[in-house]
Amino acid sequence: MVTRLLATKLYPEFIKIPVSRRRLVETTQAFEELTSLPNMCGAIDTSPVKLHSLPNDQKFPGTYRCRYGYPSVLLQVVADHKKVFWDVCVKAPGGTDDATHFRDSLLYNRLTSGDVVWDKVINVRGHPIRPYVVGDWCYPLLPFLLTPFSPNGMGTPAQNLFDGMLMKGRSVVVEAIGLLKGRWKILQDLNVGLNHAPQTIVACCVLHNLCQIAREPEPELWKEPMRTELNQGCLIMRNRSISSGKV
Repeated sequence: MVTRLLATKLYPEFIKIPVSRRRLVETTQAFEELTSLPNMCGAIDTSPVKLHSLPNDQKFPGTYRCRYGYPSVLLQVVADHKKVFWDVCVKAPGGTDDATHFRDSLLYNRLTSGDVVWDKVINVRGHPIRPYVVGDWCYPLLPFLLTPFSPNGMGTPAQNLFDGMLMKGRSVVVEAIGLLKGRWKILQDLNVGLNHAPQTIVACCVLHNLCQIAREPEPELWKEPMRTELNQGCLIMRNRSISSGKV
C-alpha cells in the first residue's frame, strides 16, 4: 500500500518535467555553469535493477538478463542539476538496450508529439536551440537529446572538447542513480515479485527526490560495474539504428 501510494499519488507531485519558465531558467543556468553548454535541462541514463529471482513460469527469462549478467528490470531516469529525477520509467526487461527503452517510454512520446513545450529558445549562431537533455552513446541523436560525437575520445580536438563538456552534464544522472541505490539498498537486490518490481522502484525514486529536495545528507554513492567495455556495443547498436532509419 505504501509503495502504491508513493508511485501513484505522490509521483506527480515530486517527479515533474521542468516546463515552467522559472524552473527551466534555474536548471539551464546551473547546467551551463557546470558544462558551459547553454539550454541543457537534464541528463538521461538507465540502470538495471537486480532481481533476487524470476518466476519459474517466466516465458523469456533471457530477456531479463542485463549487460552485467544478472536478471533485472531496466530503470530509466532523467535528472536535473540537483540530482532530482524529473522523469522515471520502468517498463522493460533488463536485457533491453537503452535506445529501445527510451523510444518505448512516455517521455519520448511526449517530446516527439509536442505534448511537452519548452518555450525557452535561445539563438546560437543564427540557430534556434530549445532545451535538451544529454545522454551517452547508447542513445540516438535527436533534436531534444544530445549525445557525444565519438566514444573514447576518438573525435577531433573540438569534438572531444564538446564531448567532455557534455559528459560533465551527464555525470549528474550517474551520481543521482548512485545516490538512489546507495540510499535504498533494496534496489541492489530487489526481493519482490516481478509484478511489484516497477512500483517499488518508482516509489524509491519518489523518496529519493524527497531526500534531495529536503537536502538530506547524501550517502556513499553506489557504483555500477565499469561501462567502458560497453561503449563499442552502444556504437554498433546506434549505427544499426541509423542504417535502418530508426534514428
